[in-house]
Amino acid sequence: MVEVEHWNTLRLRIYIGENDHVNGRPLYKVIVEKLREMGIAGATVYRGIYGFGKKSRVHSADVIRLSTDLPIVVEAVDRGYKIERAIKEVKPMIKDGMMTVEPTIVVWVGPEREVREFEDVKEV
Repeated sequence: MVEVEHWNTLRLRIYIGENDHVNGRPLYKVIVEKLREMGIAGATVYRGIYGFGKKSRVHSADVIRLSTDLPIVVEAVDRGYKIERAIKEVKPMIKDGMMTVEPTIVVWVGPEREVREFEDVKEV
């Protein structure tokens, strides 16, 4: 096992609704597939159980107030230049939502071959 720190990485968070679709497909799936196609290091989708957006309408997974449009957050982390490219690709897909970008420190831990593959990628 090896461990490598990267300081030039960004975390992208995309806030959308569960009911958001593109050509009949869930937007979160379309976004994750696009990020994978672009070679982003990884992405995860989180389904919120309670929250509200810019319209202050509460979305809840409570049985009493069951919402069919729960908050969804798609999170991806990679080198800055790759996240910047991803934003340009994903932004046009979003009709109502928000994206945030924060600098983050990535500590890769795993088999040396996998860590070195990430290391060998040259920034464009």
